[in-house]
Amino acid sequence: MRNKFKNWISKTEETTHKWTSTKWFKRLSITSGVIWNLALILAIFLVTGGVFAASVGAGYFASLVDEEKLRPEDEMLREIYSFEETSELYFDNEVYLGKLQTDLEREVTTLDKVASYATDAVLATEDEYFLEHEGIVPKAILRGLFQDVSNSDNQTGGSTLTQQLVKNQILTNEVSYERKAKEILLAMRLEKFMTKDEIIQAYLNIVPYGRISSGAHIAGIETASKGIFNVSASDLNLAQSAFLAGIPKAPYSYTPYAEGGKLKDEAGLKPGLDRMKTVLFRMKETEYITQQEYDEAIAYDLVATFRQNESRSYSEFPFVTVEIEKRASRIIMDILAEKDGIDPATLDENDKLYEEYAILADRAVRSNGYRIHSTIDKDVYLAQEAAQKSYESYGTTVGGKGLNDAGEVVDKQYPVQVGSIMIENSTGRIISFVGGRDHEVEKLNHATSAYRSMGSTVKPLLVYGPAIEFGQIGAGSPLVDVKFEHMDGTTMWRPANFTASSEQGIMPARDALAQSQNLPALRLFAQIQQQLPIQFMMNAGFTRVVEAENNNYASALGGGIEASVEEITNGYAMVGNNGQHIETTMIDKIEDADGNVIYEHKAEAKEIFSPPTAYVLTDMLRDVFKTDRGTASRANGLLKFNSDFAGKTGTTQSTKDVWLVGYNPNITMGVWLGYDAEKFTLSRFENRDLPASLRVNQLWARLMNASYDASPDLVGTSEKFKQPEGVVTKSFCGISGLAPGGACKSAGLVRSDLFNAEAMLPTETDDSLTSGSFTTINGKRYAALSNTPSEFVSGGGIGVSQKYIDRMMAPFGGDAGKLFPGNSRFSSVVAGATFNADGAAPGGVQTAISSNTISWTNSGSNDVVGYRVYKDGSRVTSISEARSNSYSASGAGSYTVVAVDITGKQSAASNSVSIAAPKPKPEPKPEPKPEPKPTAPPVEKEPEEEEAPQAEEEAETPPATEEEAPPEEEPEPEAEEPVEEEPAPEEPEEPAEEDAA
Repeated sequence: MRNKFKNWISKTEETTHKWTSTKWFKRLSITSGVIWNLALILAIFLVTGGVFAASVGAGYFASLVDEEKLRPEDEMLREIYSFEETSELYFDNEVYLGKLQTDLEREVTTLDKVASYATDAVLATEDEYFLEHEGIVPKAILRGLFQDVSNSDNQTGGSTLTQQLVKNQILTNEVSYERKAKEILLAMRLEKFMTKDEIIQAYLNIVPYGRISSGAHIAGIETASKGIFNVSASDLNLAQSAFLAGIPKAPYSYTPYAEGGKLKDEAGLKPGLDRMKTVLFRMKETEYITQQEYDEAIAYDLVATFRQNESRSYSEFPFVTVEIEKRASRIIMDILAEKDGIDPATLDENDKLYEEYAILADRAVRSNGYRIHSTIDKDVYLAQEAAQKSYESYGTTVGGKGLNDAGEVVDKQYPVQVGSIMIENSTGRIISFVGGRDHEVEKLNHATSAYRSMGSTVKPLLVYGPAIEFGQIGAGSPLVDVKFEHMDGTTMWRPANFTASSEQGIMPARDALAQSQNLPALRLFAQIQQQLPIQFMMNAGFTRVVEAENNNYASALGGGIEASVEEITNGYAMVGNNGQHIETTMIDKIEDADGNVIYEHKAEAKEIFSPPTAYVLTDMLRDVFKTDRGTASRANGLLKFNSDFAGKTGTTQSTKDVWLVGYNPNITMGVWLGYDAEKFTLSRFENRDLPASLRVNQLWARLMNASYDASPDLVGTSEKFKQPEGVVTKSFCGISGLAPGGACKSAGLVRSDLFNAEAMLPTETDDSLTSGSFTTINGKRYAALSNTPSEFVSGGGIGVSQKYIDRMMAPFGGDAGKLFPGNSRFSSVVAGATFNADGAAPGGVQTAISSNTISWTNSGSNDVVGYRVYKDGSRVTSISEARSNSYSASGAGSYTVVAVDITGKQSAASNSVSIAAPKPKPEPKPEPKPEPKPTAPPVEKEPEEEEAPQAEEEAETPPATEEEAPPEEEPEPEAEEPVEEEPAPEEPEEPAEEDAA
């Protein structure tokens, strides 16, 4: 047996040797050895790389959570359960407003009051391994990370219920790896402090469910159950539970209600119903339900159980509620940042930080049980709301395209909107506001959040106030209201006043401001531009004003300057507060749930204008209300009480906006009217609507009267603005602003008004006046030349020097002949500008006659000062070009007219028109008389009868003047030009004219 075994071994070795000796086996052996070695190397590489990747990943994870402080148990639990607290709002003086009226409604419940179907549906859909894991599921996290890195279309997510709870209650919804890392860390920590039942109960109370049939946005399963199915969470059936469990993945896609609470159509309901079927399938797969339960739920008519037409507990004060919440959130942002060691000022500089703390603050305000005390006077607010709703002359509502809340283009109605706000000058407290005509129509708060062009309301703050502060003007200093042209790049700019034809020449600053003339404001702004007047507005809280606007001349008229009603009104409150700016506030204080004051407003004043400047400006702005030509005089006349009001109106280009701001020593109120869509103008339906300026005057007065009824002591104060030290009344020459000299006094041009003595006083003696005479050309006054015909010269006038003209017209120049128009208070003064005549005789005119009135056309020349009328070659009168081109003739004859220029040259005579002598009246034939005796010669009576008409004509002809020389005298040289007589065939026309006469 042993030998046989040895023989078998021997044969085996021989066979093996034989095989291994072959070439192919040797090659295979080498190849397998190489593969084995490569496999070992690859394994080593993978293990090493895996360790390295894990180390890098761990290090990266550590870096992401490096700044995350270790949160104690009580802090985490307090944040998790913060949804149980509801913040409350108050009007001024502790008047209760109500619970915080956000769009999100939540009713808290406990786990034992939730149907088991609902809990199972959530676990099967959101967290299959909830009962086993310790806060996270690693493979789910890795799967989610891979999908994110690979940008997979199928994003299954990797968050457990614990992670979702942390994200919603402790962290934010920010999409970043840093937030995800913190979420993982905190989820594992939270599992140590809370039981599984506590975690799912908290989750069911905080999860969002879209909107319900009232249109409200909701969170929490109890609110969703009642709002969608009108049953408590404890009574949900399987189909209803599955439907609710599916909603949080995409709340507004899966909710059955559209905006406003209306039930969606079949296509709109389909996504939510399909999602319900997915939830039911997962419940069956995870064995929470049987196949039979699944089939019954699929067949259930869920749509029939949707609740409809639910009445919503809507706040009576939507504008107030939303605004208080917004402002309280901003305050809480700063408090939370400070608590974390972050300077609140950096929030506005760091978008990421701002977003993070905005989310945290919004969550805190809505759910931390704060008691928020506002400055809004409930009585005044209600009175103003009633007044704005009762006003019937806002204007025509127009239709157009706009965006809905979903960002879709839809047909919209655009009513004329209103924004108004009332501020206490000394504290910045917002007493009341009107956010719009109807919150349901337009939710934008037009008092605080709508930014529009300021129009002329910018003039006191950007032009007149700074000019007083810089010592450029006093209240009555002369300004120039004359048109000019300015080349702006490649475009010629030709600004004008609101009434385009208006040019008042030299006018006091207070009149220019009261009448809101554009041209004086532009000229004054250009004179102070290098001193950066824009900084006054930037320092006064105008958030959208930038220094670059200082280089834009149109800024003086509000061009490119946008502000809210709140900012503009507070700008004027600053003037009423002696030039001291105080930031507005709507929040007096905030208390936490335990009654501790965590915020209290403290007014801090910052000087913008000195008190003398503020008072002088206020006195000028009184004229806007108190003088007949003031643009707010109608509003002042409609007030039911007397108070010391000052202020300003404003109208933007094409009347897209109108403003009126008025203030007394206590309060300031601004009102704006306009369309939300700026393509519509308030003057669009001018034949149907009242003038926009009238509407804003009426509405301002109505709101002010309503406020007075509600709070007469505050609104209707009898206190006057007090004149501070440094304001003096001084005399000056009215046309120059300099100290009055002898010539100015003799001419009666001395005026007196208020000055900021700390900035300027009229000390330099006026030397502007000269003696002179003037004539008119095209209605404008010019200095008469030595050869200007005397009959067209107004002698003994007062002129001004070229130096004066250059100074007053700087820097834009313009037509100096318009400085002192005939309707000006300085009409006795003549601008010293010389008219440059063309040196040629003026063009002739054409005459016509109607009855005894001779009229003629204007000469085509631009230097004509008047016209001379000739009768039968003799001059009968001279008429200035400023008068009408007509003359009432006084007798029969041929008349012509010539034009006369400023140098005395006259045109060729016009065509001749005639007035014929009247025909003699027919006389009865005399009876034959007896023949006279031969001793006496016969007497001819016929010549006497022929003289009768001549005598009648002479009786109608006035005595000759110096210019009417007798026929036998030589006519004046001007009349030597040939007079063209009417052709003979035209003679028969004269009787017709005579008959007409």
